[in-house]
Amino acid sequence: MAYQAGGQRSAPRPVPESLEAQAYLQDYATLLEAVAFPSVVFDHRWDVVLANGAFETLFRGIGPHPTAMPGDNLLRFVLFHPDAGTVLGEHEARWCLPMLAHFKAAMERYGHDHELQAIRREISQDPIMEAAYRHGLPHWIRAVGDEAVEHDGAVRPLLHPDPRWGATECRIVGDTPKMLEAMGYTRLTLVLRDSRRPGAAPRRPRRARGSATHLSVVPTTDA
Repeated sequence: MAYQAGGQRSAPRPVPESLEAQAYLQDYATLLEAVAFPSVVFDHRWDVVLANGAFETLFRGIGPHPTAMPGDNLLRFVLFHPDAGTVLGEHEARWCLPMLAHFKAAMERYGHDHELQAIRREISQDPIMEAAYRHGLPHWIRAVGDEAVEHDGAVRPLLHPDPRWGATECRIVGDTPKMLEAMGYTRLTLVLRDSRRPGAAPRRPRRARGSATHLSVVPTTDA
């Protein structure tokens, strides 16, 4: 079955109320586990509802964190976990900025949500991330275009702990069926790309654990 992992959560994991929806999720977890690539289902807060074993393998080296485990909340992991850059290549430009853009859109739609408000407060407590969110993000989006913000179809660097993959890339594929969408959930799959195949991008060096993860720059051209 697809796992539901992570450390101590700040709020209970989202669960649909109807028995039919719960049964659907149980069956969908079985489907998810059959997928060879990391795949995850989350709600509008980025709270993880389901994730498969390949997702767990990708993040198996991540150290504990009280609120930002990848199996708990994807947004918090990308923005706040000190180990995020050891798995997410070019962490700031290729992962943080698109996530901040999605978070900004979520705040415009679900601004009343207490959990999103809590994330917003955490962003404001980091001066550099706050500057990126309030001032740098609009300039970056205008420079790189709206397509750089989208998850579906994006190709982003990964540092996989399995040496058979190592420093590689993934294409993010959004594949949310109607039943999940009706529950307010989204599914993303990280399709790993073999960097040894002809025409693939060269491998990038692995970032050392413990390197800075909060935004230090706001790039204007690199998507």
